[in-house]
Amino acid sequence: MTYDIIIRGGTVVDGSGGPRFAGDVAIDGGMIAALGDLSREEGGQEIDASGRVVAPGFIDAHTHDDSALLSGEGMIAKTSQGVTTVVAGNCGISLAPLLLDATPPPPFTLVGGQENFRFDRFEDYVSELSRIGTMTNAALLVGHTTLRQRFLPSMDKPATEDEIMLMQEEVAKAMAAGAFGLSSGLDYAPAVNSSTGEVKALAHTAAQSGGLYVTHTRNYFEKLEEAIDEAIEIASDAGNKLIISHHQVTGRDNFGKSGPTLDQIDAARQTLDIAQDCYPYAASSTVLKFERCDIGLPILITWSDPYPDMANRYLADIASEWQCTEREAAARLLPAGAVYFQLDENDVQRILAHPRTMIGSDGLPHDKHPHPRLWGTFPRILGHYCRELGLFTLEEAVFRMTGLPAKEFGFDRRGRLAVGNFADVVLFDAATVADKATFEQPTLESVGIDLVLVNGQPVWKEGKATGARPGKVLKPMGNSRH
Repeated sequence: MTYDIIIRGGTVVDGSGGPRFAGDVAIDGGMIAALGDLSREEGGQEIDASGRVVAPGFIDAHTHDDSALLSGEGMIAKTSQGVTTVVAGNCGISLAPLLLDATPPPPFTLVGGQENFRFDRFEDYVSELSRIGTMTNAALLVGHTTLRQRFLPSMDKPATEDEIMLMQEEVAKAMAAGAFGLSSGLDYAPAVNSSTGEVKALAHTAAQSGGLYVTHTRNYFEKLEEAIDEAIEIASDAGNKLIISHHQVTGRDNFGKSGPTLDQIDAARQTLDIAQDCYPYAASSTVLKFERCDIGLPILITWSDPYPDMANRYLADIASEWQCTEREAAARLLPAGAVYFQLDENDVQRILAHPRTMIGSDGLPHDKHPHPRLWGTFPRILGHYCRELGLFTLEEAVFRMTGLPAKEFGFDRRGRLAVGNFADVVLFDAATVADKATFEQPTLESVGIDLVLVNGQPVWKEGKATGARPGKVLKPMGNSRH
């Protein structure tokens, strides 16, 4: 038999968490057609994988790639590190359904500028992605904050019953169009004044279609535990599976709390299905926030509209130069973005090691000077945390980035190299794969990623993007099979 592609002689790590094995992988019609000894078979294209690992393409469980997906080269940061599927619409911010006629306020800047908010219906955004094609597959969430911006005249109060009903209608429409669930970002200013009941109502509407509740919780500092309890309450009452976004314990006063908070989440798992994601860095990144200033930990400015020359400088140095407090300097810099060195490495490792932790980059593709996680997250897991520190076996590291997120989100026939699954595949060198992006040079490409296939077509090959856009907008299995 002749297959479209045979990848020969590699070490197969199939994404199940099971042992690696030597073998060949055949691809036909964009699907995995055979695995094992295929020495008697032929491929229209033969790929030598000697000395390389053949694995499922990585799934980025938490992104803000909503606008990057629309761009011809916007996803190179992901394909260059082996990512073949992204989950977008996180932290309550989705591009649709929302039209903006002015510069978007933070945190809408997480997904780009005004020109990107041009989809009045969630269905329109899905249709546009399908029409133009994407470099990676995409699973989409509908954002609570986006809906508040659309229907509330002011963000400084909870939604009324009528406003909640309007938002619920849009959630239902988004679910019908293929959304995987509702996301929230209750820590951000436009959502801080939302009520728990308001979020429950929207989450319940998503749950009626089998949707997830994915949350950037309301607090990561002094009310860390209460915020986790609120997330659990919302999902429990609404009937959703819960995914806790970028679980972290932030600020010096919380160092060491990863153990107790993981225990808190594990206890809730007795009655509720809960997953979580984490990025492999001891620093976070988002818009510049007053409440995070003047607390004695470094803050790196990534961009500032009024002071673009202050990008890649530390807030403390700017404040000293301007002879003011950090909060006063932050007020002058706004709108702006920042990297916050407010996490403890021991906590990061403890959260990463938890068996229900997926890997999500939380990268911000529109920052002028982004956090290095945008370009380096997945090779960092394979290189630093797996090969160098031994936090995972290779099989477990791959599982956390493939089979686990596919299971947690309910992706049909993805996340594992198995006959009948879609051919999302990455070839990498386990001995050399590594992130190169740093806080000083955050857009350096990772090394050790040789080939990336999305639905059987190469999107990254020999250190370059191929220009192909074979990705699909994924749909929940109960909605449409993709």
